[in-house]
Amino acid sequence: MEVLKDYVLGDTIARYMRPGPGGPVGMMLFPAAMAGQVAEKSSAIDSLVQIKTVGDTYPGGSAGRSLRKGIRYLVIDSGWYKAEGSEWFNGHGDWELDRRTFPDGLTEALDHVRSAGMIPGIWFEFETVGSRATSFPLTDHLLKRDGVPVTVGGRRFWDFRDPFVIGYLKDRVIDFLKANGFGYLKVDYNNSIGIGCDGAESLGEGLRQQMAAVQAFFRMIREEMPELVMENCASGGHRLEPSMLALTSMSSFSDAHECAEIPIIAANVQRALLPRQSQIWAVLRAQDSPQRLAYSLTATMLGRMCLSGDIHELSDEQWAVVSRAITFYRMAVPVIKNGVSHRFGPKVSSYRHPEGWQAVRRVSNDGAQILVVVHRFGAAERTPIEVALPPGRYEVSDLYSHREIVVKLTEELVVVELNEPFSAAALLLTQIE
Repeated sequence: MEVLKDYVLGDTIARYMRPGPGGPVGMMLFPAAMAGQVAEKSSAIDSLVQIKTVGDTYPGGSAGRSLRKGIRYLVIDSGWYKAEGSEWFNGHGDWELDRRTFPDGLTEALDHVRSAGMIPGIWFEFETVGSRATSFPLTDHLLKRDGVPVTVGGRRFWDFRDPFVIGYLKDRVIDFLKANGFGYLKVDYNNSIGIGCDGAESLGEGLRQQMAAVQAFFRMIREEMPELVMENCASGGHRLEPSMLALTSMSSFSDAHECAEIPIIAANVQRALLPRQSQIWAVLRAQDSPQRLAYSLTATMLGRMCLSGDIHELSDEQWAVVSRAITFYRMAVPVIKNGVSHRFGPKVSSYRHPEGWQAVRRVSNDGAQILVVVHRFGAAERTPIEVALPPGRYEVSDLYSHREIVVKLTEELVVVELNEPFSAAALLLTQIE
């Protein structure tokens, strides 16, 4: 992978690169603090992007450990289809298994996942075609604008109004999922068509027809595999809208997975997206302290928990923090699934450099449980965090943090002493009869 140029944007680096001389230019964003790690892994970008792991460390390490930790789905991320000379972002579209990664096919790996008590899932971005795919030149079946194939960042877009495209993707996507017994489909979408496409009386009408046809394909997947769990990509937020939410089980709501602001975004999104449909990643790194792990994991209590990052490199001590979070999360599922949320805390003046604190109180519909998710941000403070409670008597039935913390409970308030910057805690309260 050839790195062309890095642009520093505050705490974020935009890196422009290409697979080799003359290749298509791609761009990735990552925290500046990870610059050394990204440089080391620039030849395997998929290790920095999205869920779980692909390749040699996946079957033996992560799956066996997940068996002991109660993880329900293990998702094979982007890159499983890479042909020689391509990368995850430019090799998709043909959807043929990379035999270098899976020389004996998928059967052994998927059987291992199932034997570990999990349901296997897989990543697709089936609406676009990468520049290294053999389908990239099939311009008769791709979207055009003013007669020219719509090309964005080295990718093109299938024309879903074309019966050939639907037949092709039914074979490469739906039949593939069914043949391998996948129970989870992660749908990604990393580009935008723009103002529209040819094929109708206006570019806008062409775009409307295209998106109606895309959604019809989502419905076809659901009809063919009614038990399949489908994940929708937020795509910068423009796909977090009612018609896409209605077609899918949940949505990965943000790419700010390793940033300090993720609990702020997760809380904000609850205004537009049900927590049970809001998938929140906890990206766990081998160098993370227990406090940092708990900060990330506690944010997932605001929606659907998803683990990513260096899963197979975590120590037993680190896994104890993760395991405890999963145990807490399972107890909180009923109130996450059905409840009403209320945010507490000062106004956020900077997402990139948050200070102060935030608490989200979620009361179950029957009032029997209350989930309180608390994050302390930038500057350390000794002031306890106070969260108002609804009428009634409650007791603390479970508590999650990186260490023991002081919690005081009255009939009007729950008070949490969380002093370290960028620390977090979650409490589960149960109503006393």
